[in-house]
Amino acid sequence: MNIEEKLRLIKRNTEEVITEEDLQYFLENKVPLKHYIGFEISGFIHLGTGLMSMSKVKDLQDAGADCSIFLADWHSWINDKLGGDLENIKQVAGGYFKEGLKASLKCVSGDQNKIKFVLGSDLYHNSDEYWQTVIDISKNINLSRVLRSITIMGRKEGETIDFAKLIYPPMQVADIFIQGVNLAHAGLDQRKAHVIAREVGDRIKIRPLKYKNKIIKPVAIHHHLILGIKKPTIWPVSKDKMQELWSSMKMSKSDPNSAIFIHDFEEDIRNKLDGAFCPAGEIEFNPVLDWCKHLIFSNVDKLKVERLSKFGGDLIYHNYSILERDFKENKLHPQDLKKAVAEQLIKILKPARDHFSKGKVASMKEDLEKIKITK
Repeated sequence: MNIEEKLRLIKRNTEEVITEEDLQYFLENKVPLKHYIGFEISGFIHLGTGLMSMSKVKDLQDAGADCSIFLADWHSWINDKLGGDLENIKQVAGGYFKEGLKASLKCVSGDQNKIKFVLGSDLYHNSDEYWQTVIDISKNINLSRVLRSITIMGRKEGETIDFAKLIYPPMQVADIFIQGVNLAHAGLDQRKAHVIAREVGDRIKIRPLKYKNKIIKPVAIHHHLILGIKKPTIWPVSKDKMQELWSSMKMSKSDPNSAIFIHDFEEDIRNKLDGAFCPAGEIEFNPVLDWCKHLIFSNVDKLKVERLSKFGGDLIYHNYSILERDFKENKLHPQDLKKAVAEQLIKILKPARDHFSKGKVASMKEDLEKIKITK
């Protein structure tokens, strides 16, 4: 695979790469690509984490990157996930969450044997250098910058928070440097942390990134945040409010009705899609089309829409743009599209359903459900 092919693969299905010039430099100079993506440990794994994130990991694996997944148990503790119980969080991280991400990677044909899992507790244990790096980063950013960055926790700017949450952003940035990561990957909602990492990259003293004694900055790769399937509370909205609406309606573990989970049963997937928000002819804000573009066509080469002959017979789409055009022109009915997407997701998610169908792994899912209920 040549440089252009690797660059195209790394950029595929992303919102942005900061910066493409730095990525080009890495590829041209054969800098070993070391990737990571971190996840808070909370509820069941949905399509955004399971398919969207892991599809990008698969692309990075194919491009030759050394890929790792960071199980952010301390960050989850700080952010009050699973009732703020660190022991429960660690249990779920090393059990359900790790198994779920491995199964998700299998769904998108990634290599489970080439992915490394890092638990935050293990990374921080007896590591003076990590905590020195946290302080080093903190000395290079001001308080107002940290307060603006709490959105990476799903918090709103100006929200009243406890002091521990102010430690979260510099810790997340320190995770990058202490692991020697030069490809920091996440959803677009983590952008503020990655921008800080790039800004302090040539100012920190403890663990700067280097290649052949030259300081380099981590490249940030941001994948798309897919929409949840619920209807917005206010609809329609003006175009100037669309971005705000999109941010508030992304898929969320905390709202099961907005999400499909990787191990959902077939009928659950069909029922959820049947009730999904998918207004006829609407292409600007449409969860089902969003999933087609970013989940379906990034993993399969066609989408079959089955219809009765009296409604025109079956359709087969080989690219998203033609599907979008037909939907916009009302040549494709929302219900037909929803049925097709449901069946395709059922096929894609089969490895995850099978993985969680029996034995110890199945009990991990049940244990997480109990923790969620009791907490």
